[in-house]
Amino acid sequence: MRILALPILVPLSTAAVLMLAPKRAALQRWISLAGSTVLLVSALLVFLRVNATGIQVLQISAWPAPFGITLVADLLAAMLVVAVGVVGTAVAGVAFSGVDPRREAFGYHPLLHILLMGVAGAFLTGDLFNLYVWFEVMLVASFVLMALNRTRAQMEAAFKYVTINLIASSIFLTALGLLYGATGTLNMADLARVWPTISAPGIDIVLAVLFLIAFSIKAGLFPLFFWLPASYHTPPPAIAAAFAGLLTKVGVYALIRVFTLLFHSAPPALFTLLLAMSAATMVIGLVAALNERDFRRVLSFNLVGHIGYTTASLSLLTPAALAGAIFYVLHHIVVITNLYLVSGVLLRLRRTTDVAGLGGIYRHQPLFSALAMIPVFSLAGVPPLSGFLGKLAILEGTFAAGAYWLGGLVLVVGLLTLLSMGRTWADSFWTAAETQDLAAPSNPYLFAIAGLTMLTLAMTVGAEPLFDLTSRGAQQLLHRDEYVSAVLGGTR
Repeated sequence: MRILALPILVPLSTAAVLMLAPKRAALQRWISLAGSTVLLVSALLVFLRVNATGIQVLQISAWPAPFGITLVADLLAAMLVVAVGVVGTAVAGVAFSGVDPRREAFGYHPLLHILLMGVAGAFLTGDLFNLYVWFEVMLVASFVLMALNRTRAQMEAAFKYVTINLIASSIFLTALGLLYGATGTLNMADLARVWPTISAPGIDIVLAVLFLIAFSIKAGLFPLFFWLPASYHTPPPAIAAAFAGLLTKVGVYALIRVFTLLFHSAPPALFTLLLAMSAATMVIGLVAALNERDFRRVLSFNLVGHIGYTTASLSLLTPAALAGAIFYVLHHIVVITNLYLVSGVLLRLRRTTDVAGLGGIYRHQPLFSALAMIPVFSLAGVPPLSGFLGKLAILEGTFAAGAYWLGGLVLVVGLLTLLSMGRTWADSFWTAAETQDLAAPSNPYLFAIAGLTMLTLAMTVGAEPLFDLTSRGAQQLLHRDEYVSAVLGGTR
């Protein structure tokens, strides 16, 4: 099924064309936008094929699994690859409002597509070693994008970011070596078949904890999240939007994939640990957000807190909880990307994202304010928006699993989110302004924000069919035989 390679080959080809094309800003931007649009189209084709006919598999160079490189797309992977295309198109589009010429000269556009390639590859790979490779592709591209302008704040953030992520990669690689030594394979379907026959409780817990630590760093779980709010507010808004929308979700995806395929029968203490980390992430992230007065730092801590929703649902390992987690991940990708783009307009209007320098924006920019209101209150969980529906799905999953205390915690954290985002909205848009707008919102930013806002509304209106998709995706995750059969050709 060669179409599976397109979400990887398209951004790779786009990056190559951008490197070879003349370094004219307008030309680079159009090539980048065209490449991200083709990526979105190819991702939609993959999703439609998976939705119509089931799990799709591509064995590179016709080498059979588990010996060759395998690409696999089930419903979860297909939906997330579509999200990569959506984020890529939005971020490439806002480049028309102007990118720092130094960044463009040093490869901003090709690096963005290398990042998109790494994320798409991580979602589609069927092999744990290649998941590690795609992590490194993302790490290199994101580090350079973060440090490209070489300001003091960006360099400091970039070094924190790359240091902690290199530690995560080292732990991940150690776990891979131990796992390969025990099984002789790193193909995920083959591991799902072989691991239950040779694993022992001691080996299970050691390897599972190593994977948990590595992926928790990538996802930004407590107590390993400190690098995220220290770095995501420093790069330009478009870069931060791509990071916030995609990079932590790769860590969440890796946790979901490994824990449903390999460690579903691990000792209960492992899932208790994941649940405790998730609960602490939710509470600490949102409490910290309440203490922040900068729009982008509020978003960074909200991003941390909301990751806890999805991993807490994973720790329950039930169909309803997983379905809610997938729904929430899709909603959060769209909304948090949009809000970081909103912060870009705030920077253009007032040259700051500190709420002390904002206020009164709704009086002067009613269209922009109306567009920004939807993602702000969707993240806050205000009915009937997609954020409310996602939290409701997670809440139903926790109650169905009998985790009533967790459901209560979700409600409390939802209230904290409402307080955080409601106060931020009031301070940034409704209070009287002490300064006037220094510029008008740029059309590319408005178009991207409008597109993502319309998508948020579409997810709200189409919540029922979307939740049906996420429920089917959860069933695929929990019924591993379908995945194993698709990859190994029926081998058990």
